Amino acid sequence: MTAITQNLPKFISDLGISIIGDKCYSSLVENLNVGDVDCLKYSLSKGLGIGIVVGGSIMKVPQLMLILRGRSARGLSLPAYVLETLAYAITAAYSYRNEFPFSTYGENLFLTIQNTIITLLIIYFPTPSLRNAQATGPQLAVASAASVASVVTLCILPKDILSLLQMATLPLSLFSKLPQIMQNARARSTGQLSAFAVISQIVGCLARLFTTATEVGDLIVTAGFALALVLNLVLGAQMWLYWGNDHKEDIGKTQIGALSEKEKKEDWASERQGRVEVVVTPKSPVPRHTASPTGRKWSRKVD
Repeated sequence: MTAITQNLPKFISDLGISIIGDKCYSSLVENLNVGDVDCLKYSLSKGLGIGIVVGGSIMKVPQLMLILRGRSARGLSLPAYVLETLAYAITAAYSYRNEFPFSTYGENLFLTIQNTIITLLIIYFPTPSLRNAQATGPQLAVASAASVASVVTLCILPKDILSLLQMATLPLSLFSKLPQIMQNARARSTGQLSAFAVISQIVGCLARLFTTATEVGDLIVTAGFALALVLNLVLGAQMWLYWGNDHKEDIGKTQIGALSEKEKKEDWASERQGRVEVVVTPKSPVPRHTASPTGRKWSRKVD
């Protein structure tokens, strides 16, 4: 078997070495040493990291589709998405500036981009509480400018200040989920919140705890993922508790000025019962020639 693994095509061996390194590739693939625990953990971490990055690139796509299809951002908290986006952006910048492997933070980059788009859509499709605010055009312009300014700032900040910001992602993660959790509890509904996104975040946080501990060992980043896991579990519990509440609300709503077929029939029946029907018998036509009281018939002589 080793004769095959040691003579794999070059593009396969190069890909394997680029992912798990020359040492672990030689041990696990070429020599089939499955007892190498350190390389097994490292390879598993790499595989999970790549999977998370790929999953993170599409994690919020279902949420985007829900908003665009329904042309509504009902149930989504604007402050929650602003804070969550900022936390993702800080983690991505901190990891990049410290030259961590891309497989340990790549999903934060993709989630930052997707969350920014969702935040702009929340402004573009305002909820009833935001409809009394100013026009969406200026708000979108301000939000877009703030997003660009934040990216530039994170790229030029000194590393020591960026480390402080990474520590600040712990309360940011907390405060980014609390508005969404409170809004769900107040409405007893999760609105347009995507179940796929919530479940993916729970699985991603679990995997990230393992990959961060294996490849990076940064306590600040690990603590951030642990807190995010707890808060995402709360959102997942709310999804389970309030599942189907939106459908019940939609059934209970009736469009103003529109009646269902059943309501139309019932309304017609009630109107019919309330009517008083008057039957008028038609009068028989009066004949031109009537018989005389004596019973004789008169006829005109025709010349």
